[in-house]
Amino acid sequence: MSVRRLAEDSVQPEQFAFNRDYAAQAKVWIKKYPKGRQQSAVIPLLMLAQEQDGWVTKRAIEGVADMLGMPYIRALEVATFYTQFQLKPVGTRAHIQVCGTTPCMLRGSEELMEVCRSKIHPKPLHLNDSGTLSWEEVECQGACVNAPMVMIFKDSYEDLSPERLAYIIDRFEAGRPEEIRPGPQINRTYSAPESGLTSLTEEIKPGGKGTAKSARSKAKSPEATKAGRPKSPATESVARSPSAAKANVKADAKTAATATQAPEMKAVSKASSAAGTAKTAKAPVLDDKNRPAGIEKPAQPDNLKMISGVGPKIEGTLHSLGIYTFAQVASWKKAEREWIDGYLNFKGRIDREDWVAQAKALAKGGEAEYIKVFGKKPR
Repeated sequence: MSVRRLAEDSVQPEQFAFNRDYAAQAKVWIKKYPKGRQQSAVIPLLMLAQEQDGWVTKRAIEGVADMLGMPYIRALEVATFYTQFQLKPVGTRAHIQVCGTTPCMLRGSEELMEVCRSKIHPKPLHLNDSGTLSWEEVECQGACVNAPMVMIFKDSYEDLSPERLAYIIDRFEAGRPEEIRPGPQINRTYSAPESGLTSLTEEIKPGGKGTAKSARSKAKSPEATKAGRPKSPATESVARSPSAAKANVKADAKTAATATQAPEMKAVSKASSAAGTAKTAKAPVLDDKNRPAGIEKPAQPDNLKMISGVGPKIEGTLHSLGIYTFAQVASWKKAEREWIDGYLNFKGRIDREDWVAQAKALAKGGEAEYIKVFGKKPR
């Protein structure tokens, strides 16, 4: 463990106080612990101080200790032990924590650190010239499947290429972090396989054919019980009694009636289901007001297959609707996307694959802009 010291007095503020919002949060944390055990809230309160000011100052450590009635040295021990606490000023717009543990290292974290060295500062935990950016190497941050990755404040940015990280840093430096979506920076849903699902690709309905529940129901059926379990002497004697025989006759009559009705009920149910399916599967009409406007085929149509999710067949369908350019796809509003999605029977794929964002990048700068935004070449 390296020695961690507080920042020099020259950069330390003279006082510390929680603002109204953070003071209210601090009270909530303190109330979580029994009377006399409030010192247990030292870590969350130090984290609140860091969230408010960007780093943990000497006055913040003393202020938290005063709130919890604990010696300064105890609070100082906590702040200097846990590396999650920044003891020196960090970038006001972004502090980038690059994971350097083995999975990320094997997937290119060294290249990400080179980007930080060139765009922020050659050394970690140093501010850039404007004081808006800083970076450091850290241990595993729990997104090994999507390596390499970085954390910026509370958000993770995964599946990074050097070009993509450079673009993200530029957005934060420009004060426009909202333009970057946290999480995987490629066509991946959370930690699912990049190539798409390889298992559990079909929905298994409860009680359906082949499910465990179906097997259990079959095992418990009267036929299975009758075939697989011998009768006891007591059961045979009851079965031979007149009252039992009478009951069995009634039960057999009821079973027969149910069996007679079953085909009719099944047919009605099947018909209702088919009608509901037909209603749901009805394709959008071509003269719908939400259909995206088409254009005449230009001399040089854009290669729509560069959009991930669009193949030759889908491109042909889009052409038949008058969709030939990236700019058209980039301009689709929600209602237009839903119309196209329904027309293609895609069940939400257009939004999941973010066709609009892909088309905007391709319309703006072609393949180079796509790589800049998504960190990989369009397919």
